[in-house]
Amino acid sequence: MAARLGEVVAVVALAALGTLGGCVSGGHVEMRHPMTARPEPVFVQPQASGGAIFQTSAYRPLFEDRRARAVGDVITIQINEKLAASQSSKSSADRSSSTSLTVPIIRGLPFKSLQGAQVSASSDTQFDGKGETSNVNVFTGTITVTVVEALPNGNLVVSGEKQIGINHNAEYVRFSGVVSPQFVQLGNIISSTQVADVRLEFIGRGYIDSAQAMGWLQRLFLSVLPF
Repeated sequence: MAARLGEVVAVVALAALGTLGGCVSGGHVEMRHPMTARPEPVFVQPQASGGAIFQTSAYRPLFEDRRARAVGDVITIQINEKLAASQSSKSSADRSSSTSLTVPIIRGLPFKSLQGAQVSASSDTQFDGKGETSNVNVFTGTITVTVVEALPNGNLVVSGEKQIGINHNAEYVRFSGVVSPQFVQLGNIISSTQVADVRLEFIGRGYIDSAQAMGWLQRLFLSVLPF
């Protein structure tokens, strides 16, 4: 019986550790995949040149719009994200009551032990609650992403990432969203505030990130202790 109980405890502990292990990497954003795409090769049937210098297959108009429009084209995203939220609430309640009982000295009545007794009671209840929360997030930077899909209405699904390694630490910046070509500026640049369905993530990996993580045993106690 004791061995059976020990097996059950071990299974429960392993399940809890597995759950906690999955929660360690929490807070990540579900990005659009793939993170990059290459243009599909285009096979052009070779044609006889006829000895002329001008070739139709190599011709590109001088004033052609160079904005991204096909899978594999790149767009530079200027990240200008600033989100601020605040909330404040206050409530109060006040209640008071009093009770008094006086028994004078009266002769010839029963319960003489109560004669001359004086009883008084009072209560006072007060409640004052106040709450305030504030959150400010600022994210600025630049990342160049790739068009991974061209939608039927002309919008472009973009996605990309940037990896930076410094000594034993690595930082990852991932971005994905839907871009409308009409907002793309000269040089294929667009602000992140004009991108729909934005998914932006900035995470770090290394000993600094590990030093800020809580140990698995401490997370286990925090998850099972009621207080």
